[in-house]
Amino acid sequence: MSKADHMLSIIWMLKQRRRTAGELAEALEISVRSVYRYIDALCVSGVPVISDAGPGGGYSLPENFAEAPLFFDAEEQKALVQAAAFARGTGYPYVKALDRALDKLKRYSNDRQIERMQHHERGIETLHAPNAAMAEHLQELESATASGDTLHMEYRKANEEAILSRSIDPYGLVLWKGQWYTIAYCHQRQEIRSFRADRIAGLRRSGARFVRPADFSARDFLLQSLLPAQDTAEDLVSVVIESSEGILNDLCSHWLFGHTLEQREKGWARFLLDESSLFTYVPYFLLPYGKTLHIREPAALKDRLVAVAFEMARHYEN
Repeated sequence: MSKADHMLSIIWMLKQRRRTAGELAEALEISVRSVYRYIDALCVSGVPVISDAGPGGGYSLPENFAEAPLFFDAEEQKALVQAAAFARGTGYPYVKALDRALDKLKRYSNDRQIERMQHHERGIETLHAPNAAMAEHLQELESATASGDTLHMEYRKANEEAILSRSIDPYGLVLWKGQWYTIAYCHQRQEIRSFRADRIAGLRRSGARFVRPADFSARDFLLQSLLPAQDTAEDLVSVVIESSEGILNDLCSHWLFGHTLEQREKGWARFLLDESSLFTYVPYFLLPYGKTLHIREPAALKDRLVAVAFEMARHYEN
C-alpha cells in the first residue's frame, strides 16, 4: 500500500472507534514507528487527530468529523485559493458555492496552512463590477446547458432599445475579453449564434428539451466566428509589420493577430488578415502604437491609418 492508502485507512479506522498505535500497526501490517509517521503526516495535512496518553488512550477523531478530507499539498492549496480569487473577478456565477468549498478546505487545515493560504490568496486580485442580474442569467444558462432545456430569452441588441424574444438551446458559456457569451442554437434564425450575457433582459424555461451536438465546443465556435475563414486564403491580405520584439510579442499574443500569424522573423512579422478586419478593426488597434511600429505592407492599410488619424484629429478640433 502507498503512503496515501495507509493514511486513508487510518482515517477510516479511527472514524469507527479509538485505536492504539499497536492496533493500527497490526491491522495495517506495518511498524508502530510507521504509524507514528502517518499520524504526524495526517496532523500536518489538517486532519484533527486526537491523541490521548496513558491507559485506555490512543488515537481518535472528533465526533463531528464526518468526511475524510482530500489531501492537498501546499502548491495545490495555493492554486485553489488563487483560482477562486480569479473566478470571482470574472463574474463567475457560483461564488457562494466556491466560498463554501474553500471553507471546507480551511476547516480541515491547521493554523499554519490557513495562514499560508491567506498570504497566497492576497497575492492575486482582480477588478470586477458585480452584476447580480447577470449572475442569475449565467446560472440559468449554465444549468440549462447541463440539463438540455430550451430557454425563452428576452434580448437587447447592441445600440438598440427594443427587446427581442428568442427561443434558444444554450450550448455553453464563454468568457472573452471580460464579457460572458452564451453560444446557442437560435430557433428563429435556425443557426448557432453567440449572445452577450449582459444584454439578456430575461430568461425562462420553455418546457422543451434539446440534445447538444456531440463534441461541440462553444469556445471554438466563438473563436472561429471572430477569425477570417482559413479555407479562403486567396481572399486574405498579407500584412507585414516591423517593430521591436516586445511589440511584436504583444501583437502575436492578441487573439486576432496571434491566430493569423504566417511568418515571424527578427524585427518583423507577417499576418494574413481578411479585408473586412483590415480596414475596420485593425487600424484602430494599431493606432495607439504610434511610431513604435512600421507597416511594410499593404499600402492600403497605411492609407487607412492616415484616414483614421485625420478623422480623429478633425473630431477633436471641432
